[in-house]
Amino acid sequence: MSTMSASLVPSYNRVKKALWDEARERTLKSASAKRKNVVYWMYRDQRAHDNWALLRAQALAVERGGTMSVCFVLFKEGLSLRHYDFMLRGLEEVEAELLKHKVAFEVVRDAAGVVAEAQARDAGCVVCDFSPLRESRASRDAVARGLPVDVELREVDAHNVVPAWVASDKLEVGARTIRKKINDKLPRFLTEFPELQSQPATPPSDGARFDWRSALAEIKSSSEIPNVAPIDWCDPGERAAHAALDAFCTDGRLEIFADKRNDPNANAVSNLSPYFHFGQLSPQRAALRVNGCKGAGVKAFIEESVVRRELADNFCLYQPNYDSLDGAARWARDSLELHERDRREHAMSRRQFEDANSHEDLWNAAQRQLVRAGKMHGFMRMYWCKKILEWSPTPVDALATAIYLNDKYSIDGKDPNGYVGVAWSVMGTHDMGWKERPVFGKIRYMNYNGCVRKFDVKRYVAAWPANAGPIDIFFDAETRKKKKARRS
Repeated sequence: MSTMSASLVPSYNRVKKALWDEARERTLKSASAKRKNVVYWMYRDQRAHDNWALLRAQALAVERGGTMSVCFVLFKEGLSLRHYDFMLRGLEEVEAELLKHKVAFEVVRDAAGVVAEAQARDAGCVVCDFSPLRESRASRDAVARGLPVDVELREVDAHNVVPAWVASDKLEVGARTIRKKINDKLPRFLTEFPELQSQPATPPSDGARFDWRSALAEIKSSSEIPNVAPIDWCDPGERAAHAALDAFCTDGRLEIFADKRNDPNANAVSNLSPYFHFGQLSPQRAALRVNGCKGAGVKAFIEESVVRRELADNFCLYQPNYDSLDGAARWARDSLELHERDRREHAMSRRQFEDANSHEDLWNAAQRQLVRAGKMHGFMRMYWCKKILEWSPTPVDALATAIYLNDKYSIDGKDPNGYVGVAWSVMGTHDMGWKERPVFGKIRYMNYNGCVRKFDVKRYVAAWPANAGPIDIFFDAETRKKKKARRS
């Protein structure tokens, strides 16, 4: 047995046998395992700990007597400066943490770079993250085609507690049909994680750390990348993510989450979505942490962060037209087409939507929150999107505008949760038919007066005024004070 195998196998296998579940992995390209080294191609799950794909890559390297290294494709389609700023600062922490464990981390530009990295490392296997989105799947397929015939490609779902292909093998109608399937499997999959082990020696590289500042400067200077201001209410990275999770569990928000999470003025939400989206925090870790707490908020959080989030992955995995009206259920598509030519009381262009230039103060406030904070309260996101449907020339325009605005400005844009949230609002995905009305047809309707009955609309509108910086409503007074001091 090699030095690496002798030093790593005993400590790793003790937990691996108990906690690793082969159902988390599927083979995308088979090959005879002649080469010992393994490359982990990280893209959706950007963390050094609590990462099943990274742990699996290390286990395979150990079993074969080789070494593991990590590569990351930096440039991704459709990201804004806001997204790159958050992602790169988090990745800088990932690189440092991997190097502490003597794991090399290389940045490449595209799928061809992943293939080149595998060849340069003399790898017999590439392990990649799972994502149901078409851009990620296209990149995965390109890597599979580009790898030599004797290099295998394996995919690990490190993003979901229950792997997407295990949770269901078909497109689910809604939460009611997938909930039991997921909950029945949680005892099997909601387990603790093994720890990442240090390798005896870092795999060879050019010896230089990646220049994150230069990369960000290149991105800032690019005319092809939307210049959307970075957020400052949420610090990126694994350490910040775990601190945010701990704060949610201990500062009183979890206690009121079940009752107050739909009030945009209540400080009741977790604010973990940026960390889930960029893979800086494992939803499985969040579920484990919250499950150790008490109260009605625990069940409500598991419903939102596990069941509903994995339902979104299910939709994007099994519905190729997840961002098109072609992906709507037949009843919804027929109803929208029937009312496509209905008169709109208010007709708006995409530019008017983007500039928060509607006739309604509540909708404008929600759009300003999205643009300035890179975030919108979940209840307001539903209302915001419903009004885009009501005021757009056609349902096709509404869907395109809502996706455009969400992907450009939301810090968790270009995510299955975002696509499904828009699809629920515009084309009734995971919903049922309601009383028919103009424009909406049988799609669920929401109105201003309904919001007035649910929460203090004036307070919310006052928090996001025109031509002013945002009032920080995400934190308690002490946290706001600290953040203000840091910004100054």
